Amino acid sequence: MDASYNWIDEVSLLESLRGGDESAFSWLVQQYHNSMMRLALLYVQDNGLAEEVAQETWVAVLKGLNRFEGRSSIKTWIFTILTNQAKTRGRREKRTVSFSELEEALENKPTVDPKRFKPSNSAASADHWFVNPSSWKDIPEEAFLSQEMLHMVWDTVSTLPENQRVVITLRDMEGFSSNEVCNILGISETNHRVLLHRARAKVRSVLEDYLNSEN
Repeated sequence: MDASYNWIDEVSLLESLRGGDESAFSWLVQQYHNSMMRLALLYVQDNGLAEEVAQETWVAVLKGLNRFEGRSSIKTWIFTILTNQAKTRGRREKRTVSFSELEEALENKPTVDPKRFKPSNSAASADHWFVNPSSWKDIPEEAFLSQEMLHMVWDTVSTLPENQRVVITLRDMEGFSSNEVCNILGISETNHRVLLHRARAKVRSVLEDYLNSEN
């Protein structure tokens, strides 16, 4: 735990924030600002706009402290505000696609290329893999941690549809729980699972092709 953290729990942290404790607010900024910037950049085009969104969020947090009812964690509350601010800015730039629009577009698209399965008319083996997905258990850990691999992951994530990109970033890169992501984005658990599964499947496919080409 960070040595500068002086609050026993969220109740005491919130009391300190409402009491104008600058160290409490500074701790929040230190903990979350970089992650807020990364999330904002999923909606807006450059660092300058992302910084504006983050600053607007911090102002909204300060103004809303007395109205915060504690139904979620302070962290979830902050990132919900950030997401709403970023979406608003993104819409101004005509870059935001709603979750409902994306889900409708993806509804009938398979997660995995159907060509990788046996045809449905091949008796008992219908819809089984032609070739099972590659096992990565024998691949050295260093390969997964290489800069080339990390850049490939980031590049792949950046090409995903916006809402898949947001979900996989929050879950797998920022470490939010599924419940936190659903609360922040205002989506159901089912929608969250679909978006995360599609995003992870795309990343795995790209990595699989890369690793197979290295062997």
